[in-house]
Amino acid sequence: MRIVIRGTVQGVGFRPAVYRAAVRAGASGTVRNDGSAVFIETDRGEELLRELLSDLPPLARVEEVSEEPSDYGGPEGFSIIASSGHGTGASIPADSAVCDRCVAEMLSPGRRRGYPFTTCTDCGPRFTLLKGLPYDRPLTSMGRFPMCPKCGREFSSPGDRRFHHQTIACPSCGPSYRLETPEGVFTDDPVGRLAEILDGGGRAIVKGWGGMHICCTLDRIPELREWYGRRQKPFAVMARDMDALRRYGEPTPEEESLLTSPGRPIVLVRKRDLPETEAASPGLDTVGMFLPYAGMHHLLFSRLSHDALVMTSANPPGEPMAVTDDEARRLDVDAWLLHDQDIVNRADDTVVRLHGDRTQYIRRSRGAVPSYLEIPLAGDAVALGAQENLAGAVASAGRIWPTQYIGNGEKIGVPEYLEEAVRTQMSLVGCSPSAVAVDLHPGYANRRLGKALASEYGAELVEVQHHWAHAASLMVDSGIDGCVAVALDGTGHGDDGTAWGGEVLSADLSGYRRTAHLQPIPLIGGDRALHDIRRLRFAIDAMNGADNRDFSEKEAEVLRKMMPKSVMCSSMGRVLDAIAYSLGVCTERTYDGEPAMKLESLLNRGHLIDGYEARSEGGVVMTAELFDRIDPKDRPEDVAYSMVRGIVTELTELAVQEADASGFEHVGLTGGVSYNGMVSRTFENTVISSIHVPVLHRRVPNGDGGISAGQAAVALHRIQ
Repeated sequence: MRIVIRGTVQGVGFRPAVYRAAVRAGASGTVRNDGSAVFIETDRGEELLRELLSDLPPLARVEEVSEEPSDYGGPEGFSIIASSGHGTGASIPADSAVCDRCVAEMLSPGRRRGYPFTTCTDCGPRFTLLKGLPYDRPLTSMGRFPMCPKCGREFSSPGDRRFHHQTIACPSCGPSYRLETPEGVFTDDPVGRLAEILDGGGRAIVKGWGGMHICCTLDRIPELREWYGRRQKPFAVMARDMDALRRYGEPTPEEESLLTSPGRPIVLVRKRDLPETEAASPGLDTVGMFLPYAGMHHLLFSRLSHDALVMTSANPPGEPMAVTDDEARRLDVDAWLLHDQDIVNRADDTVVRLHGDRTQYIRRSRGAVPSYLEIPLAGDAVALGAQENLAGAVASAGRIWPTQYIGNGEKIGVPEYLEEAVRTQMSLVGCSPSAVAVDLHPGYANRRLGKALASEYGAELVEVQHHWAHAASLMVDSGIDGCVAVALDGTGHGDDGTAWGGEVLSADLSGYRRTAHLQPIPLIGGDRALHDIRRLRFAIDAMNGADNRDFSEKEAEVLRKMMPKSVMCSSMGRVLDAIAYSLGVCTERTYDGEPAMKLESLLNRGHLIDGYEARSEGGVVMTAELFDRIDPKDRPEDVAYSMVRGIVTELTELAVQEADASGFEHVGLTGGVSYNGMVSRTFENTVISSIHVPVLHRRVPNGDGGISAGQAAVALHRIQ
């Protein structure tokens, strides 16, 4: 029989598994791969397949098995033969945390004791060190590290868990760490020396799999914020193990399952009331926590007296994470723990939160890419996302492959990183685009790349309105053809030239209609109003004819003159900013989403009170008048809860009415504001009370990190 197996079959020990299955089945034949599939020629196909499918490698995923009769005429016995060709399909797994057996090996006497690059066929980096397919050592960053005789024997031994493990290494032949400090370079016990520096209050940069982290102990967070210029934005915390993590957070069983999953994402968990956790995430109810995933992390914690560290991406804010030693040395710290293995594909840590039993990706990257979404559309397309929280996407052969998280598109180096990530994904999946999708906003930096790619491939440049792309991403995520979408976010360029962000769209992949939205508010000074959120309240007070004492009379006069010329904005994110400011939760925005994120802590403690019900006129939800009703006698948490619930309920009811009229079964929620738990619950409860089905994100990020998946789907539909 000739057998072809497709799926996640590269870099997971699949050919060794076939070999062992053949031995158990008493089969003769061969197994090889071409980078996209595994090919088996054998005299006992049924028996071999039965054995194989009953005992697959942990990281393998079989999607398709095809069989055809064949007269096998080879010799007795079974063998693994060399890979052939250059396949496509990105059939490799994402990076996977070091397994327990490898951790135990690093911490026990033996050849790999203390060796941080210890991995096996069941674990370790994959995507971040991959140069091309098929997944063989020469096409990874391990290609310049020849195996020593001992590793060679393990590699050739069918009974060894490193049989045909392409990145096998040991201290004799593999990569190595060194510690650089102002006093010199140390190759003797670099991890132990680093532990002493961190325990002593120092800051360091550590090079890992897909990039580098800045790290320090939790008691040094105030100094880290001062040095890094990051006054309020949360820091992620890596804990030694789950017992240590529970000392700082209160994960649910479902969150613990995510924390210990092979991808080891950062998970937002309810934080304990401690000085360290408040320092890590000021004003929030949650803190982002994760567990060690690389061998170096386990070795470092085995030498530290502290049980947790800040681990944040090593980069100037908004710029791509450092991957080279020179980039790391630009940041002035006390020590640099560096290694001599190249990082091929940069990947930040993935960030997730749970809404009920639903995983919501805030940032999808290390451990979660490559991955794909099925779509019943043929053709090739590329999509480049929006501006902030960028990620690209590549579509080919009925699948959409999002890239890893990229960053803020207007920052130095980010457009180049986006191009690098997109071209890498195009190469892996064999994409030659007929369409290139970009955001409708004329000022976004990645439009230049979009035009260049369209010209290079003779492809159509497709402009996709921001919130339509959000709605399309939700359709792809949920496997539906169309819906009425409630799209809530900060701002996106509307097709009428105003800024949108609180929209009801009746949409499918061919087009959309804007059927309802929030009342537009002037953004006085444009982007200035996004950071100086006093201006939002000033504009609202002016709309209500109310006094505002946040500015001097001279300043107020200037603002009043600017109002008629200001861009109008229907954004839910801006409404949340204004509520947060009005209730004293946040007076300025120092990072993306800060006022709304801090407001969520208030919403979690609030109860519904009368007087803050929202109403609509002609499909426009009137938000400004609610601010005139704020009563200082009411508890701030109740005011916040009642205002937000009133607005979301009214907008969702308008969406339900549109679904009744247009015949859509599904009513969806998308956009960055939909990460808010109270907003999501209010939406779901409102839709459930109707005859319609609520739809929320599970695999595609709710926010702008999911935009490119929707753009790609729209572009594919355009070229059919």
